[in-house]
Amino acid sequence: MEIFAMIGQLVLAMSLLVGLHEFGHFAFAKLFKIRVSKFYIFFDFLFPLPDKLKFSLFKKKVGETEYGIGWFPLGGYVAIHGMVDETQDAAALAGPPQPDEFRSKPAWQRLLVMLGGILLNVATGIVVFSVMTYRLGTDYLPAAAVRYGIAANGLGRSVGFRNGDRIVQINGRPVVEFNDVYDPDLLLNPATCFTVERQGHLLALPPLGRGFFECYSKQGDDSAFVSPRSPFSVAEVVPGFPADQAGLQAGDRILRVAGQPIRFFDELTTTLARHRKEALPFVVQRGVLTLHQTITVNADGKIGVKQQSDLAHGTRYFTPAQALSHGLERAGTVARLQAKALGKMVTGQLSAADNLSGPVEIAQQFGGHWDWNHFWGLVGLLSMVLAFMNLLPIPALDGGHVMFLLYEMLTGRKPSERVLDKAQRVGTMLLMLLMVYVLVVKQVLKLTS
Repeated sequence: MEIFAMIGQLVLAMSLLVGLHEFGHFAFAKLFKIRVSKFYIFFDFLFPLPDKLKFSLFKKKVGETEYGIGWFPLGGYVAIHGMVDETQDAAALAGPPQPDEFRSKPAWQRLLVMLGGILLNVATGIVVFSVMTYRLGTDYLPAAAVRYGIAANGLGRSVGFRNGDRIVQINGRPVVEFNDVYDPDLLLNPATCFTVERQGHLLALPPLGRGFFECYSKQGDDSAFVSPRSPFSVAEVVPGFPADQAGLQAGDRILRVAGQPIRFFDELTTTLARHRKEALPFVVQRGVLTLHQTITVNADGKIGVKQQSDLAHGTRYFTPAQALSHGLERAGTVARLQAKALGKMVTGQLSAADNLSGPVEIAQQFGGHWDWNHFWGLVGLLSMVLAFMNLLPIPALDGGHVMFLLYEMLTGRKPSERVLDKAQRVGTMLLMLLMVYVLVVKQVLKLTS
């Protein structure tokens, strides 16, 4: 069932984001009285071959425009008359420009049509972040509340952290909130240095180094290099997993496993990892009862429980104006980090191959269980990523069209349809090579590594 939840969330999210993106183009085209013959979520042909395998899952014509859902789920499009894109080449534009065609409109109107999808994706990200902030507030964990120190995984240990360390400074500044440990700006900086308190002594750890963020991003959404340590109870039992089959319940406390006392969640995960596929005796406290159960650990070293930390978290709530400001700030941060990561990929500081995500990786980020708060948070993030990627000055992307339009507006010279057609073909080929790598080559390499 988990895979269906992942796929369902991915399809819903991409349908929303692609639909909104294409509506941005559509709305500006209609505003400037440009004829639009098709509005499709997903392609109704084998992209990038507009004449191959043409069929749709749904279509309905309203006025001059056919609205539909295509079968090829790697994007979408609006067929804007008089524009070189994935549905029309220079040969289709051989005649004189017509009043209702894209090419007959002033450059500033054409620019807004091309920016419409990006603008709507940015607006979507801001709205999602703002509404979530207003409804849910923001969770934070005061550093002073992390009295049991941290648990470090393999990556954390590789840069000097040890279980029980208390993080007291980052780059010489006191840590006020534990959430600051995961600040992407800090983790992207190879010179970032943590100071910890270990057995009553302060110890400055070595800088993270250039390869740290790449290793961190490879771990996946559910892993951190350090996490706050605390006594815990069971917050949730994952249906179908060994803990569920054994009858564990939310609120239970796991006291011992295979004779080993369990106080912290990292002690549980470490013990389970050592006993994969083994049936282990558990001692569990449920209210005033002490239960003895046998649970078989699965091949991944898990039993399917999520922890409820005993640490005192806090929640900040905001007025609508404050929430909007927070949404704007968060959207800007996502865009800035995208630009920063892209710069590091271009300069070789980050591996583009390892940090480009396709549908498989995105589906995994949604997870195997439907959590609406998590879903909308990812939708907001993906909307900003989609806007950023489409703004890149690559022919066949919106940013490529924007680049040529800005050139026209600055020089007063309009590139010919033939030049635009050739640029579109080159850009499409680059995108196809990238898609083949992300969808096929990368997945094969992961399976064989």
